[in-house]
Amino acid sequence: MSDKDETPANRLRKELPEEVPAPAPPSAPRTPAASGNVRENVPEGEAAPEAGLTGRQRLAKGLWPPRVTRAQLIVALLLFGLGFGLAVQVASNSDSDSALRGARQEDLVRILDELDDRTQRLEDEKQGLEKQRDELENSSDQAEEARRQTIQKERQLGILAGTVAAQGPGITMTIEDTKGTVEADMLLDAIQELRAAGAEAIQVNDVRVVASTYLTESGKSVSVDGNKISAPYRFKVIGKPEDLEPALNIPGGVVQTLEKEQATVTVERSDKIVVDALRAAKQPDYARSSAQ
Repeated sequence: MSDKDETPANRLRKELPEEVPAPAPPSAPRTPAASGNVRENVPEGEAAPEAGLTGRQRLAKGLWPPRVTRAQLIVALLLFGLGFGLAVQVASNSDSDSALRGARQEDLVRILDELDDRTQRLEDEKQGLEKQRDELENSSDQAEEARRQTIQKERQLGILAGTVAAQGPGITMTIEDTKGTVEADMLLDAIQELRAAGAEAIQVNDVRVVASTYLTESGKSVSVDGNKISAPYRFKVIGKPEDLEPALNIPGGVVQTLEKEQATVTVERSDKIVVDALRAAKQPDYARSSAQ
């Protein structure tokens, strides 16, 4: 075909390149789902979540197995110790209250009355001391007032020390021990209970009880400050009878404990109890007054 016979379309085809590549579409960003070799941006030291897992599965896998740090372990130990302490405290309170749970209503009322009486005694003692202070401060002759209070205090201390006889209202408690089951610690518990109830002077058989009194076992008998005593044990106690007797008869108290040992206990109130067993005044070997 000659150049003359060529049409304009044929000449245009010759001038154009044989193949013009079509422009490539912009490449889409590759996602982790499109390639198994691509990893998400995760903090260093943590594994990337596996492809194909649902959100719930990833959450479960992140929670188990748990990762415990040192701080979390310390907090857990502290919480465990706190819980253990609270449990021990609750158990201790439960044991101390178990004796009262089975008590009768009148016994509980008696215990509450005894606590009220102890509070009242402390309040009366406080008021007495405040009265002495006011009398000493307001007296025209403070020297004479101080001497009077000193003599009165000396008598009171003599009663407590057992160096002078005493008399007043109180009770007499007699313990018959035909079985020989009463021990020294039981008599000591009785003395302690009487002191807590406000006893001001106590005599067991022919022995005066003072602050330093001790009881021991001597074979089948009991010794008070080294003096052997035998049954029946007779307690002469000066104090408020309305406080002393209920203190001995509270549930689980002295009387019930002795009766469980097959001992017989009788408590009698009296308007006049005489405590005449005396103790010799003992000069301390080492202790000296710190007053200048």
